[in-house]
Amino acid sequence: MRIDEFAQPTDDRLPFDVADDVAIYMRNDPMFYRKQLFPAIMRMKDRHDTGKECNAEGCFGSVCDSAMESYCKKFKLGSPKNVFKPEDKGLIINKIFGEEMKMIKDGQY
Repeated sequence: MRIDEFAQPTDDRLPFDVADDVAIYMRNDPMFYRKQLFPAIMRMKDRHDTGKECNAEGCFGSVCDSAMESYCKKFKLGSPKNVFKPEDKGLIINKIFGEEMKMIKDGQY
């Protein structure tokens, strides 16, 4: 990508994958991770350890909504409805769920 494409994007969307960026934000923002993501991961681990079903939306749906709001607020992007495509929430949830479930199964938590 050329530098002028960052300065003048060709459409209304950001010139990078916002779903991946939010997933990174969720892990790297210390307050968000400590207050929202880590407790959700531990609830998922408890469900897994007791043999209960863990579905991605149930474990991370509300956390993802909060992450998208927080991300837009922190970086002054406006409303999440203007930044994210409808499928971005599902991509974020599935990315986090897949990575965390692998670590739970591997015994890293």
